[in-house]
Amino acid sequence: MAESKLERLVTRALWTMCRALWGFSPRMVPHIVHRMGPARALLWFAANFPRYLVTLHVLGPTRFHLACVVISLHNNCTYCAFGHAYALELVHLRDRGRLFPLDARVISGWLDLTPRELEQRLHALLRDAGLPVEAMWADRTLALARGIQHPVDAVEARIAHLVRMIGTINRIAVENHVEPDEAQNPVNKNAALKARYAEMRAPHPRSVR
Repeated sequence: MAESKLERLVTRALWTMCRALWGFSPRMVPHIVHRMGPARALLWFAANFPRYLVTLHVLGPTRFHLACVVISLHNNCTYCAFGHAYALELVHLRDRGRLFPLDARVISGWLDLTPRELEQRLHALLRDAGLPVEAMWADRTLALARGIQHPVDAVEARIAHLVRMIGTINRIAVENHVEPDEAQNPVNKNAALKARYAEMRAPHPRSVR
């Protein structure tokens, strides 16, 4: 991917913003800047990112990242599904003290599923996570992502915005085969939590008798 000097400048500026928020420089950013062009990319972030952050606050991290996972899986985007599923995992561990039933790499591999298959897997996952009420939230999000339902209140209007915003990133990520990186949430900066997560996820060898 050949980059102009202006593209590199805008990419560095957006990376600086993301590092302040999440503690890392998403490998997705250069692809967005290149695809949209530097000026349009800046305008797009300025128009969408503040509302994205407010929605995170309004919905809370669990519902927010669940919605982003659902949208990304509907669009067959491994990059975004992983980033938001990993964030969901870390938030779940921080708030509940236990691991999410499946890890982000497994969840982000749920591609090319029918809506019914995706619903069934999400319902089972949320039930196992002790979050059965969130299955209705996943269903609302999927219906909005599929275009078979239109927003009926302010909350669904926020989900509809995520459908459009995350959908744009999904398309660019899929086109460029962007590999997953880290959790797209401030919790990603919690090194102690991530170390605890990694230790709990690590396979434990059987003891030698």
